[in-house]
Amino acid sequence: MVAVAPGSPADEAGVEIGDVLISINGEQPRDVIRYQLLVDGPELELELDRGGLTRSVEVAKAEGHPLGIEIQAAVFDQVRTCDNHCGFCFIYQLPPGMRRSLYLKDDDYRLSFLYGNFTTLTRFTEADFERVVTEGLSPLYVSIHATDRDKRTEMLRNRRGATSLRWLAALLDAGIEVHGQIVVCPGVNDGAVLEDTLVTVLDAYPALASLAVVPLGVSDHSNEPDMRPHTTAEAAAVVDLVAEWQSIYADVLGRRLVFAADEYYLLAGRPFPPSETYEGFAMHEDGIGMARTFELEFAGLSDTPVGTTAGFFAWVDGAPAEGYRAPRVDAEGVLTGGGGIQPVTLRPSAKAPVAILTGLYGARVLEPLLRQVADDLTVEVRVVEVENRFFGGNIGVTGLMVGADVARHLADQPAGHRYLLPDVCLSGGRFLDGTTVDDLPLPVEIVATDGLSLRRALGLPTTEIVDTIESAVTLEVAR
Repeated sequence: MVAVAPGSPADEAGVEIGDVLISINGEQPRDVIRYQLLVDGPELELELDRGGLTRSVEVAKAEGHPLGIEIQAAVFDQVRTCDNHCGFCFIYQLPPGMRRSLYLKDDDYRLSFLYGNFTTLTRFTEADFERVVTEGLSPLYVSIHATDRDKRTEMLRNRRGATSLRWLAALLDAGIEVHGQIVVCPGVNDGAVLEDTLVTVLDAYPALASLAVVPLGVSDHSNEPDMRPHTTAEAAAVVDLVAEWQSIYADVLGRRLVFAADEYYLLAGRPFPPSETYEGFAMHEDGIGMARTFELEFAGLSDTPVGTTAGFFAWVDGAPAEGYRAPRVDAEGVLTGGGGIQPVTLRPSAKAPVAILTGLYGARVLEPLLRQVADDLTVEVRVVEVENRFFGGNIGVTGLMVGADVARHLADQPAGHRYLLPDVCLSGGRFLDGTTVDDLPLPVEIVATDGLSLRRALGLPTTEIVDTIESAVTLEVAR
């Protein structure tokens, strides 16, 4: 246990921080999913390990009420690791010397349910299928990449890639909500292969809730010669193909189903589609419609921020055990996560110039938005685009900013200004390179990664800033 709420049933029963949970009513839960089902009961017998000694604790509470303990991890047995060897896997592209936990490749359906991780289903079993259906573990997120058997086997470098999509059909037939993803690798599964995949989805998997088409990310540490970034023309071709198939899916299924990642529109120099095109932003966490939701929040056209999670490695390093849906910044501006609680203090000065720290793609979204609200700002506001030298390559998402790169840019900035840092690049208070905000040369303010939070941090009025921002904003082509 990493925390026990004062006055909770667990506290009153004598559970202490540091206790190790062995069983609940005689059952050893494998993960937080089963744990939550067990602790919902009204009468619990907890078997605990305290300092090497086993003891039993009886807890009485109302059915469905919280037990009052915070556990350390989402999976109590071993995480099911990935035995694919995809050339585009970002884990293989990490620089050396990072925390060991960041190098773990998972292919675990439980982490797919809890955190939105994508699973290829190559290690999925009959027992897994039975549990998913019986316990209603939905939604799940499945990496498709290609539906052609030979091409998928080639991409995953795993012979089970040819057959594992049978589980996708079975899950959909059983009524499980599944979101799919295609990582497009130029010259590998784009063009005719991508179109064939979209054809097969319509024919074999029409019940998919959504399908995200995302571009390949290539760091300086990739050892795969065939993996390269998209050209502008290739990005534009993907955008056009997705638009074509959205129309086909809408005609046949009554919904667009497939969506291109925001990065594609930036790479192609195209404006983002209207917000209604995203049909509820179901794949927001996969970079689908993030810019549009941010714009709507920032413009005051939405008062319920969608926000975003703590970046690529949120599940493995500092994420709440309850899953990615747990909030990271609460109403009082406190950063939360598995690494503990860190107070966030905003500077009270209303006259200090403001600098927003963000990545390459974030800058392309923010700059036109700030121009639209220039007359409403009472102080100078600028964007500080943080070049990602830590990963290098074409990595430009804000969630992969690290402390060393942020510190390098802050070293050239004036003291006394307010520096806003989006929380998406932190997990448990740490950047991916292991540094913290305390290691930065200037103090920063941590702001939740949504347009409404940024708007408040800038002191903008709470009424609508513009009538519509979608027609006014023209995004610049990513450099």
